[in-house]
Amino acid sequence: MFTDEVFPSLDIPSSWRKSQQAVQESRGCQTREQQSAEAHAQTGTNSSSWTQTELQDGATEQLLLQHHDQLQAPGLKDFLLRVEDVVIRELVRNARSHAFDGFQVNWDDCSHMLSCLHRLQHPSAQERDLHVTSLSWSCTGAVLACAYGRILDGDWSTENSYVCTWNLDRRNLRPKHADMVIDVPTAVTALCCHPEQPAFIAGGLYSGEVVVWDTSQTKDPVLAQTGMSVDSHREPVYQVSWVPLDKKGEFGVLSACSGGRVLLWLVDSEQAGLVLTAAYALMRQQLPHSSSSSFKARGSSTVGVTTLALSPWDSDTFLVGSEGGLLLRCSFSSQTPAAVASEGQSVPLRAPAVFSFQPASGPVHSIHCSPFHRNIFLSAGTDGLAHLHSLLQTNPLLSIRVSDSYVFKVEWSPTRPLLFAAASGQGEVQLFDLGRRSQRAVAIIDPGGTGHAAVCLAFNSQNPRLLAVGKTDGAVSVWQLSTDLTEQMPTESSQLEQLASQVVE
Repeated sequence: MFTDEVFPSLDIPSSWRKSQQAVQESRGCQTREQQSAEAHAQTGTNSSSWTQTELQDGATEQLLLQHHDQLQAPGLKDFLLRVEDVVIRELVRNARSHAFDGFQVNWDDCSHMLSCLHRLQHPSAQERDLHVTSLSWSCTGAVLACAYGRILDGDWSTENSYVCTWNLDRRNLRPKHADMVIDVPTAVTALCCHPEQPAFIAGGLYSGEVVVWDTSQTKDPVLAQTGMSVDSHREPVYQVSWVPLDKKGEFGVLSACSGGRVLLWLVDSEQAGLVLTAAYALMRQQLPHSSSSSFKARGSSTVGVTTLALSPWDSDTFLVGSEGGLLLRCSFSSQTPAAVASEGQSVPLRAPAVFSFQPASGPVHSIHCSPFHRNIFLSAGTDGLAHLHSLLQTNPLLSIRVSDSYVFKVEWSPTRPLLFAAASGQGEVQLFDLGRRSQRAVAIIDPGGTGHAAVCLAFNSQNPRLLAVGKTDGAVSVWQLSTDLTEQMPTESSQLEQLASQVVE
C-alpha cells in the first residue's frame, strides 16, 4: 500500500555569495618616506696674541747714562749723603733695642674682643632661684656640664638640684632646654668631666657623697656612687678631680671635703660603687712648721679643705687650700700615718702635707697649676687678690687686686702662658696678662656686674676661644675670645720663666 520513493537532490545556488564576491576589492596603505638630514657644528678658528716690552738698543742706554745726573731731583744726592751717617746710626740702635720685643699690633677694636655666643638656662632651676655652682667641659670640647645648688651667706642649701648638659656642636641647640637633665637629691658642690671618656662626669654633693654619672645612659645615668659608709665623706665635697692611676688608661676620682679628708676612689661599674684606694687626713698638728705656727690657736685640729688642684707636671703632687687660708703642697706617696683615731676605715689615713706657703687672710676658694711651667700656680679667695706662687718659695711672687669682693675662681688660659681669668663676687670675670706692665685687666666680661656673683668659670681646652661663666642667677654664658687673647706671643714662655726664677724675700 505504501512504498518508498527516492527523488533526486535539488541544489539552489546562493545569489548573495556571488554578489559579495563581486563587490570585494583590495586596498593598500603606505606612509610617505621620511626625510632625514645630519648636521654638525664646530668652533671657528682661534688665535692668540701677546705683548712684550722691546729691548733697548745701545744708543738709548748710552743716552740715559749721559743724562743720569739731570734726571735726579735737585739736591737729592747731597741730602742723602748728608743724612747717611745719622740714619745708619739710628738703625743700628734700633736693631740692638728690646723696647718692642713681643709687641704685636692689635687691629681689633677693643669693644669686639669678647662676644657672648650662648646664654644657657634651665627653667626649673631658675624658677627655684638655684645658683650655678660648677662647670666642666667634656674631653671633646663639645659638651658643657653645669651643676646647680644654692649659696646663702657662705652656706649650702640641702634641697634637691640638677646636673645639666648642653652639646654646643648641635645645630638645633636650645639654650633653655638642656640635652640632658639629671635630678640630684641634694646640692651639687663640684663637677669634673672625665679626661678621656666624654660621657663620664664625676660630682661631689653637699651630703658628702661622690657620684659618677654616665650620660650615655638616659634612664639611669648613675654609674657609681659612694653612699654613706665609714669610708665616705661626712661633710660637703668641695672638689672632685680625675686622677690617672698606675695602670695605663685607668682613672680614679679624687675628692676633698671640709672635714679635712682627701680620698681617692676607684670606679667599680659592676657593683655600681666607688672603692676607696687611698685616704689622707690634714691635721693641724702635722702641718709644716711655717703654717701650723700661724694657726696654732685657731679652731679644731682638722683642716677644712675648700679647694684642690693637681699638678700636670708631677703625678705625685697636689695642692690644697683651706677654710682658714692655709695653702699646702701635698704628696700622694706620703707614708706618714695621720694623727687621727681610726673609725673603722678600710684604708689607713695618711698625712700628705710636705710644704706650706704663706697663708691667706681668709678662705682659699680656688687653686690652678700652670700648664706651661711646672713650678707656677695661682690661688685666690676672700681677700680679693689673685696670688702668683712658685712651688719652691713660701711667699707669693706677685699679688694682683682683682676685686673688692671675694674671688671665687682663677684659671690659666690653655694657650697663653701669661693669661689667666678670675671670677669675682661682683659679677665680673676679668682676664689678666702678666706680660704687660700694668696689672689692670686686659678684658672684662660683664663690667660692673649685674648684682649676681660669678662663682665659676671654665676654659675650653679643645676650643680655647670659648670661655664658660656661671653665676648665681642660674645662667651660664659662653663667651668667644678674640685671637689676641688666645694666640701665644713670641716671648711669653721666656717671660714666665723669668717670673718663676724671681726670689722673693
